[in-house]
Amino acid sequence: MKLTVQVKLLPTPVQAAALEETLHACNEASTWVSSVAFERDVKRNFTLREHTYTQVKDQWGLGAQAAQHVIKKTCDAYTTLKAGNLGKPSSKRYRRATEKPIAFRAEGAQPYDDRMLSWQYTERTVSIWTLSGRMKDVAFTSSPEHLARLALYRKGESDLLFRDGMWFLAATCEVPEAELDTSVTQFLGIDLGIVNIATTSDGQIMAGRRLNRGRLRERTLRTKLQRKNTPSAKRRLRKRRRKEARRVRDINHKIAKHVVAEAERTGRGIALEDLTGIRARVRLRKPQRATHSSWAFAQLGEFIAYKARKAGVPVVHVDPAYTSRTCAECGHIDKANRASQARFACRSCGFVDHADRNGSRNIRHRAEELWRRGAQSTAPDPPPNTGRGTERKRSTTASGARCARPRTF
Repeated sequence: MKLTVQVKLLPTPVQAAALEETLHACNEASTWVSSVAFERDVKRNFTLREHTYTQVKDQWGLGAQAAQHVIKKTCDAYTTLKAGNLGKPSSKRYRRATEKPIAFRAEGAQPYDDRMLSWQYTERTVSIWTLSGRMKDVAFTSSPEHLARLALYRKGESDLLFRDGMWFLAATCEVPEAELDTSVTQFLGIDLGIVNIATTSDGQIMAGRRLNRGRLRERTLRTKLQRKNTPSAKRRLRKRRRKEARRVRDINHKIAKHVVAEAERTGRGIALEDLTGIRARVRLRKPQRATHSSWAFAQLGEFIAYKARKAGVPVVHVDPAYTSRTCAECGHIDKANRASQARFACRSCGFVDHADRNGSRNIRHRAEELWRRGAQSTAPDPPPNTGRGTERKRSTTASGARCARPRTF
């Protein structure tokens, strides 16, 4: 399993100047290579190398390895752009992205391989290639856990980053996975929501209204500062930028760690909702859009997935259709069952429960049913590139609700 470990570089002023010069040159060369790829419609690595390799080396003074990484980075950027969900070809967003070549920021990340970068873990220094030559004894630091993982499992490329006046290296690590526990018979269902970020089938609610009040306060402050648009307001915006993203990432890590630890402790798997394309399928009023789109549920799912793979806990994704309307006791489906945001009251059997807990129990039931049928190794087909949302194959469960074939990790 590939994980990324980020370490902070502690260069001297002379070293920092050399790193900055190198990063600017690599990204300037990448922008030129991108223009050639766009004009000649050549976006394959080896073909594009024939048109650009020599000039990149001569004009920007890059070494052989650096020039190859510049060309490969450009090809990867076009591959990512092509795979993105940009809407219909006639849409404004699609035209903006595809009718001009990709441009790279002067301080964009640059990949390094083992020929350009070597690590000395005991001394906590790196030797890194720059335009000024090989620069040795560049100090780095990180948490003890990350340093240990780096020393044991680092393998492959590392990315040089410059952010907020600081230098970082993002190193790729090949961490071994635990053997998947296929003997599980029960699952821990997780219901994801806006008011309550995650609710387990055991009844535990994580995050909630207090967190949302803080998110609203941050969003309101950001809007006021953007409208004011004075130098002091811009300074405050720069100081606060990425603050919410860091906070969301931290909370998602904590939720994922708790969920995986609970599933591992009780010998259960984890059942999650498959929310692929949910933003394209759901229509909301304007005041609701920021709240609906401001939490990284996909990131939370990824964190749970990779932590579960490390622990050997199976993860199954099921379709969340009608889980909020279905009674977890009798299976009756009715829109009126959802009495309010927090209260579920079945119109058939009279069962009453917290709405999110009821939904998480339905998610758990669907995952257990699919697991018993031996579908744990089945993954959904990749969605077609339709330009709008995604499409998935669905099957019908015993309760009559439509359910996607599960994904496992």
